[in-house]
Amino acid sequence: MKQIVVISGKGGTGKTVITASFAALADNKVMADCDVDAADLHLLLQPRIRQRIEFKSGVTALINKEVCTQCGKCREVCRFDAIDETFTIDPISCEGCAFCHFVCPSKAIEMKENLSGEWFISDTRFGPMVHAKLGIAEENSGKLVSLVRKKAKELAEKNNSDWIIIDGSPGIGCPVIASLSGVSCALVVTEPTLSGMHDALRVIEVAKHFGVLTKVVINKYDLNPDMSEKIVETCKSNDVEVIGKVGFDKSVVNAMVQGKTIIEGADGKVKKEVTDIWENLKQTL
Repeated sequence: MKQIVVISGKGGTGKTVITASFAALADNKVMADCDVDAADLHLLLQPRIRQRIEFKSGVTALINKEVCTQCGKCREVCRFDAIDETFTIDPISCEGCAFCHFVCPSKAIEMKENLSGEWFISDTRFGPMVHAKLGIAEENSGKLVSLVRKKAKELAEKNNSDWIIIDGSPGIGCPVIASLSGVSCALVVTEPTLSGMHDALRVIEVAKHFGVLTKVVINKYDLNPDMSEKIVETCKSNDVEVIGKVGFDKSVVNAMVQGKTIIEGADGKVKKEVTDIWENLKQTL
């Protein structure tokens, strides 16, 4: 079983569009959306949720007013000013350090686990999908990504799947590192801009640090051919192969509006470009 994660150094490069196209092309696979902070793969794959499970992570202090003697020790030690004069804890200010819990002489403060989001197992027209939604301003996205990947792997093993197609997060933070761990290949989708090249190089360095085979795709390459060529040369100097290029095509936009992948709704030229990239990936792995 091979795991491919599609990532990008910055948002807006077309990472999810490429991932959805792979979902349409691959046989016997499981999809996983690990961009839990801003998940959008479901917009194209239109999953039908079979299981919905709460994701709990981190803790917040809670004062039992019936037990609290209002001695003030908790307010003295709280570095985040999360406890007001009425000995009520502001859950937004509380960082869950539990210092107040340990110093409270009357044991009036308990640490309550946070409900941080949800994760789902769903069916799509291309097969099963594991995805998640992190709550607004919630933390531990890396932990949720690891959970999504774990469940996707369990599902793939149960179904004897050949592939796990992962839509990763943009950037180089914790969710990206969690998405990269143990995959067969990281496909970096970039665009022909200076920021696109710069941020792609950053995430390539992260992938190489973890010893992950890395390939690059340049999306909308024909909008700036000179920069596309510069990206090719830069990748070559960093021992990273540009495995394919995808041209700008309005038919892709029209397909997205209809909730379709490139394979289902775009014109022949761009469809062939994406198909060739998938075939090249299969041969590489």
